[in-house]
Amino acid sequence: MAFFTDVPKIKFEGPDSKNTLAFRHYDESEIVEGKTMKEHLRFAVCYWHTFRGTGSDPFGPGCNLRPWEDGTDSVEMAIKRVGVAFEFFEKLGVPYYCFHDRDVSPEGKNLKETNANFDKVAKALKDEQQRTGVKLLWGTANLFSNPRFMHGAATSCNADVFAYAGAQVKKCLEVTKELGGENYVFWGGREGYSNLYNTDLKRELDHLAKFFHLAVDYKKKIGFGGQFLIEPKPKEPTVHQYDFDVANCVAFLRGYGLADSFKLNVETNHATLAGHTMMHELAYASMCGMLGSIDANRGDLLLGWDTDQFPTDYYLTTQCMLVILGQGGLANEKGGGGVNFDAKVRRESFEPIDLFHAHIGGMDAFAVGLKLAAQIRKEGVLSDFVKQRYASWDTGIGAKVEAGQAKFEDLETYMLEKGDAAKNVSGRQEMLENIINRYVR
Repeated sequence: MAFFTDVPKIKFEGPDSKNTLAFRHYDESEIVEGKTMKEHLRFAVCYWHTFRGTGSDPFGPGCNLRPWEDGTDSVEMAIKRVGVAFEFFEKLGVPYYCFHDRDVSPEGKNLKETNANFDKVAKALKDEQQRTGVKLLWGTANLFSNPRFMHGAATSCNADVFAYAGAQVKKCLEVTKELGGENYVFWGGREGYSNLYNTDLKRELDHLAKFFHLAVDYKKKIGFGGQFLIEPKPKEPTVHQYDFDVANCVAFLRGYGLADSFKLNVETNHATLAGHTMMHELAYASMCGMLGSIDANRGDLLLGWDTDQFPTDYYLTTQCMLVILGQGGLANEKGGGGVNFDAKVRRESFEPIDLFHAHIGGMDAFAVGLKLAAQIRKEGVLSDFVKQRYASWDTGIGAKVEAGQAKFEDLETYMLEKGDAAKNVSGRQEMLENIINRYVR
């Protein structure tokens, strides 16, 4: 049964096209830096916002028109929704999708029934994957929506909740492996605190690390070859979440002996909530060798919460792709990460066709960013400047410091002989911003 009968398969028509149901910039077969756009960008559609979002907000209930929904949260409805999702993936032409376990499958009256529900829906997902060739970029467990997780999951003060969360992740790992998922994500939606008066901070962090170690052990036991990813977010719903930002996650993973087992899935709106730019978060993760995948969205500068809007800013997507291309991409020998649209249409955009408009715009924006970043890299306008700016570290005293061959006494001797430091040169920030404007136009 078809659900988007008024939408054709989305095709590339070029930048002069006025067709709102066509790509103007995303040509999946276009070669950029030796790879196709499809290989570079590895687009994924998120199941939660796209197929489970209702358009609700704190001031009103859902208002999205979804003609395939029957108002139930039954297994039958979940299986029907699988058909809707894969028709959407096919017509949009994306190679991947992502899900939380509760996005695709309803909870039962107990864990046994919940797992049985998941198995039934997983079979439908696998059948559609085999039919269409669309793959699972990553799976993850929803450890935040059910009231049992009101105090957190792995960091809950209730040991039974920790145990339930472990059982839920175990099952989701098994299903992700069965579906050929290339990654598995941990997002600590309620792993944090709202008040330190009632919180044993060290105990909660120790428990979170123990939970991750248990997951690593089980991953090895079942032979899941995908990459584990942690998604940073600073706050909301808690006042402080333990996976605050990239730097915090790196420190936590290194401190608890987990750095070799995890990389990061970085999201734009979470970066801005942490007071960072997306480029900063990507660059930090990349320099640590831990940039695995990204959630592509944006916030609204006039609003102070996680609005998860579709990315349309060419500066943003160019900055993202500069970092991603700089590390050789998101793919690896096991598959790798991708560009997942963890984004939702606005409440006012309530018709099914708006889902296509939103994704087309996001895919085009990243295609532009990819091409602009490649051009900037080819012409060396940033790399040459940065190399020259740090040239004093390539020879002389700078090279000795970097090689670990200089002590404080050596630095003193060097400066006593020289008398004073060489004059600084301008960082040319405004000039570089103007140069980037030549490309983003």
